[in-house]
Order: sequence, then C-alpha cells, then structure tokens
Amino acid sequence: MEQTDADITVALDRLLDEERTALLAGELSRIEGIIHRKSALIDALAESSIDDFAAVSALQVKLRRNQTLFDQALAGIRTVASRLSSLRQLRKTLETYDHHGRKSALLIADNTKLERRA
Repeated sequence: MEQTDADITVALDRLLDEERTALLAGELSRIEGIIHRKSALIDALAESSIDDFAAVSALQVKLRRNQTLFDQALAGIRTVASRLSSLRQLRKTLETYDHHGRKSALLIADNTKLERRA
C-alpha cells in the first residue's frame, strides 16, 4: 500500500513529536532509530508531489526545534565529558604555590597495586 502525501506528513509530524519527547527526557538511546525513520520519511516527502505549504512549513518548524534540542543535548554531553576529564586530571596532579606565588604541579604516582607480604 502506497502512502499518500497526507500519510507521510502525519507520520513525520508524529515522529518529530516522539523525537522531541525523547530529547527532552534524555533518552538518547532512542534517537538513532528515530533518525533512520525520520530520514526515510523526509526522503518519501521529497519524492512526493506535496503542495500543502502550511503542512511543510509546520514540519520545518518542528525540524528546527528538534535540531536545537539535539544541539543542546550534544553540548551538555561535551560539557560532562570535559568536566570528567578535568576531574581525572585533578586526581593525577596536586597544584601548589611557592612563597613567590608561582604555581607548580606535582604529579601523583598511580600506585594502585596492593602488595601482600607474608
């Protein structure tokens, strides 16, 4: 059964709402599947002969909205990764200041081995 232009726009509209919900809930594991389905629907819409400007315009607004949410989610992930990297670095060094106010860093040896003596 072939999808009509209206079927495609309704399916894409619902999928964009689902994508928004997943992004707002932080359910990033769902995004990959949504992106594949969204891509297929956009391709079908591009191949259709849709002439409903209002429907296409509404979809574009939702696409831009979701892209903004996706960009913000990626920025948040990058911030967390940077913070975790900083915390790992803090555990490896000890920064101190000498009597002239100059900063110096002392590397802390990573002795995680446990030696057992009888």
